[in-house]
Amino acid sequence: MKTLLRRIWAVLAWGGVVLLVLWSVHPPGVLVTMPPQQHVITSNPVVGVHTRLTDEVEAWKIQRTLAMVREMGAPWIVEFFPWAYVEHAPGRYDWRHSDLIIEHARNQGLTVIARMGLVPAWARPDPAEQETTFNYLDSDRYDDFARFVAAFVARYRGQVDHVIIWNEPNLSFEWGYRPVDPAGYVEMLRAVYPAAHAANPDVVVLAGALAPTLEPPGSPAGLNDLLYLEAMYAAGAAAYFDALSAHAYGLGFAPEVPPAPDVLNFRRVELLRDIMDARGDAHKPIYVTEAGWNDHPRWIWSVRPGQRVLYTQQAYTWAAEHWPWCPVVAMWIFRTPRPERSHRDYYAFVTPEFQERFVYTAIQEYTGNKPD
Repeated sequence: MKTLLRRIWAVLAWGGVVLLVLWSVHPPGVLVTMPPQQHVITSNPVVGVHTRLTDEVEAWKIQRTLAMVREMGAPWIVEFFPWAYVEHAPGRYDWRHSDLIIEHARNQGLTVIARMGLVPAWARPDPAEQETTFNYLDSDRYDDFARFVAAFVARYRGQVDHVIIWNEPNLSFEWGYRPVDPAGYVEMLRAVYPAAHAANPDVVVLAGALAPTLEPPGSPAGLNDLLYLEAMYAAGAAAYFDALSAHAYGLGFAPEVPPAPDVLNFRRVELLRDIMDARGDAHKPIYVTEAGWNDHPRWIWSVRPGQRVLYTQQAYTWAAEHWPWCPVVAMWIFRTPRPERSHRDYYAFVTPEFQERFVYTAIQEYTGNKPD
């Protein structure tokens, strides 16, 4: 019996040695180095994309994504920096992933618009008492969110000077599956705005990121974006944002189709502009932080790939020629880290494996960056 035990221990010991040796000689990760400072060349400075690197963990993929954005001729990106990913406990920040994205974006010569949101577990109600989603934030936690935004803009002052406060608050899903509340959102802005400007006086605080929708008052899904913006102004929002963020999906319509209150199309943004002008906010810009067309072969709101290319080019041109109040149109979405396996994959400009889709090369040619 003792001999058997000794043999077992000998096998385990040698097995441990073998595992240690194999671990010590495992191939190193991809070495990522910073190239010389890059600059974007483009024929249209309004061109932008939403990059969505939030869940991309490999540094070389972050670098390659942002290099391809530059090579396409897009000077602007919108990127999500989730509060829940950064502040794991009150006052304890982990900036490593944010630093990585911002460092590479700046190296590629890109201007970053940072979207703020996604609530950490510690800032939500105890799940034993109330089940909530990551988009749920009670008003008594607005100061915590404001502190995070202030910490972000202070850390990246001079690197990231545009922040979007929340995402699509006029949709119930984005408001924590609660009835939407324009006055409550304005209360959030009232907490965040002074804190952000105290941390970085040059920061541009974007309100809204309003989703285009025709939902009527009382709908469990959300509220019409035009009605929501009117309600924001009625609640005193004008003093608490520097610019409006809006989403402008074209769905099945060409970009030049005129806007109408009962139509969801690219130029619906002009109706938001009319409200701002009427409220004395004509001096404030509108940043289109999501837009675009989908070329899925079977989705009801998709268009043909050739149409998507043409509409995307025309939308960038329309904004540059007709919207002096719009610094950027950021199309959804440049690339995702993995396939969505749904119609959403057909918004992408390149695949998760960095294969260029037709729309990528077409916009690259449009901006004057397509290789000979």
